[in-house]
Amino acid sequence: MKLRTAILGSMLAAVMVVPVAFAQGVKPGEGKGFVLQGAGATFPAPLYKKWIAEYRNVEPATVIDYKVVGSGEGIKRFLDDSVDFGASDAAMTDDQIALAKHGAVLVPATAGMIVLAYNLPGLNGPLKLNRDTYVALLMGKIPRWNDARIQATNPGLNLPDREIILVARQDSSGTTFALTNHLSAVSPLWRDRGPGTGKVVSWPNNTMMVRGNEGVASRVKLSVGSIGYVEYSFAKQLGMPTAQLENKEGRFVVPSDSVGEATLAANLNRIPANLRVFIPDPDGADSYPIVTFSWLLLKEKSGNPAKQEALKRFVKWGLSEGQRFSNDLGFIRLPVDVAERSRVALNRVQ
Repeated sequence: MKLRTAILGSMLAAVMVVPVAFAQGVKPGEGKGFVLQGAGATFPAPLYKKWIAEYRNVEPATVIDYKVVGSGEGIKRFLDDSVDFGASDAAMTDDQIALAKHGAVLVPATAGMIVLAYNLPGLNGPLKLNRDTYVALLMGKIPRWNDARIQATNPGLNLPDREIILVARQDSSGTTFALTNHLSAVSPLWRDRGPGTGKVVSWPNNTMMVRGNEGVASRVKLSVGSIGYVEYSFAKQLGMPTAQLENKEGRFVVPSDSVGEATLAANLNRIPANLRVFIPDPDGADSYPIVTFSWLLLKEKSGNPAKQEALKRFVKWGLSEGQRFSNDLGFIRLPVDVAERSRVALNRVQ
């Protein structure tokens, strides 16, 4: 078990060392370069890590330091003006934007699916959960895996007589916001008498509470009988099974790269001019039910225009060349229209 934990820890730790891994060998301020400090969401961290590594080939003198601290802390540091950019899976609210002394420009940089990853060794098929069941499960109202409500959508599946261990986020999380926003949209019980919507919510008393997407993935991977919510990329990279969830049309959908892209394509008409879009229950017969964009938070104006231009170059590269890394890592490539609108939004950054 110790060896297994060490191996898993080394895999997940790579997500958390962006500042160290990609700041070596370049002196701050060397040539025309800058040190760009960012902090925020764990959800897009594997993709941003890849962008930072690849961008060194474009601007070797520019050092990008992205601290993986969660969406809530990312917004806090952006508003505190302690970073050059933030990142969040929950778009800033009007009230939060009003507190940004340099102004705020929200740029969708990537998107992804929130999946329910589980650890049930020896299961003889995929797990399917309808809406009522996964809401009840996440509320702690289904205590064991062989409960009749789970069996109803999984005939013939050898569900064990084992306690369900729920794993959830304890930190302020955009992933939690995206999940609970969906649950509130599809379940009046969740919305009105349950945890409701938020970056931090109250989970059942016996829930295992951890930090970050990588923390949830690690705990589920190591805990037989557990289930937890993570961004699809974490489950994909670790080879973790994920539940097929029922969508608005009553279909059970397997999360995949193509499904994610099709889901966004079917809901482009729901994206407003300010790009702060939430799709709590996507339209489309083949759509996956829980998707979200992830935003970079940029200052509209600052006292260092040259540094702002360096940041804009990096973000523009991410919105174009950087998108090609999305699918391999388990993220949804931005629709062309959204990427273009994000580039236009960058014109406000000065």
